[in-house]
This record gives sequence, structure tokens and C-alpha cells, in this order.
Amino acid sequence: MLKVGITGGIGSGKTTIAEVFMQLDIPVYPSDVRAKELMSEDFKLRQAIIALLGNEAYVSENLNRAFIASKVFSDQTLLQMLNELVHPAVKKDFDLWCSHQNAAYVLKEAAILIETGGYKAMDRMILVTAPSELKIQRVQNRDAVTRDEVLARMNRQWSDERKEEFADFVIHNDNHTMVLEQVLNVHKKLMREI
Repeated sequence: MLKVGITGGIGSGKTTIAEVFMQLDIPVYPSDVRAKELMSEDFKLRQAIIALLGNEAYVSENLNRAFIASKVFSDQTLLQMLNELVHPAVKKDFDLWCSHQNAAYVLKEAAILIETGGYKAMDRMILVTAPSELKIQRVQNRDAVTRDEVLARMNRQWSDERKEEFADFVIHNDNHTMVLEQVLNVHKKLMREI
């Protein structure tokens, strides 16, 4: 079974593209969603996050995402320290999830798979790209945040151009290029590798 990473900057639409692959019966592991779940469910991880960020990281046993975002997106060192706690838990969870899959290949969807070096554990990489202004609009609509907040998050991630050197496939999600045709082409190529 091939392990295929699917990544893209915030607002690129990688989740939407992953959903298209799901329609082809390809299992998708949503790393960012699972990371949030593990941050709430995994006792040892919770304790480590509280030690790093303080008790305000949780409110009534729930992850205080707004507080955490306000802390880590303004402090690169703190963000790196949080990632060093969360990423090993996600990797372990992904490996367990993979052991329960029965497919030609699986997708691991993650926003910063390349930046963290997680791409090295993948057999292939798919990069989803979109124009910066479209990304900003998508995130503002989705998260009800300001343009400056989106730009701050985008500035913490690598550019699409920098990520392309690590990608085996690039899917352009720009509202002009047919996405389905691109996904089907990638799917066919991956199936030929099995």
C-alpha cells in the first residue's frame, strides 16, 4: 500500500481535493483534524500542552483553539515546540490507522507535511495550489478571521513554489482549472504504480 501525502498552504483547498479522492474509495487520514482530536483526547499530550501553554489551553476540558492560535501564531519558537509535541502523536495515530486500511494507496492530508519533514515518510506527494488572494478569501469565509490573521498564518508556511520541488503531483485548485480531471490523472498514475 502506497502512502501518499496531500498538502497545500492554508486555503488551498486540499481538504476539498481529498474529498474527491474519497469518492474514488481512497481512504484519507485528515492529519489536522486528528491533531485537534488527539490534543483533546490524549491525556499525555494534553498534559504536555498545558505545561507548554498553561491551563488556558483548555476550557471545560475542551481545546481552546483561539487561545492556542493567539499564542503560537505570534511566536515561531512556541509554534515549533507545540508541533514537536503534536506531530509524533499524529504520526503514531496515522501508522495505526494505516494498519486498518485495505486499499491500493492512502492519503495523508496535512497542511505542513513538507515543512515538518513528514513528507519523508510518504511514498508520493501531492501539492494543492491556489492563488494567494483566493486562499485569503477562502480562509476568511471559512474561519471568520481578518485578512491580517490569514496573512500571519500564510507567512508561517512555505510558498507553493518552494513546496513544488518536493511534489510528485501538483493540482491547481484555482476555480478555473478542472479539478476532477487533475485528480483522475493523479489517481490513474498512482494505480499504475501498485
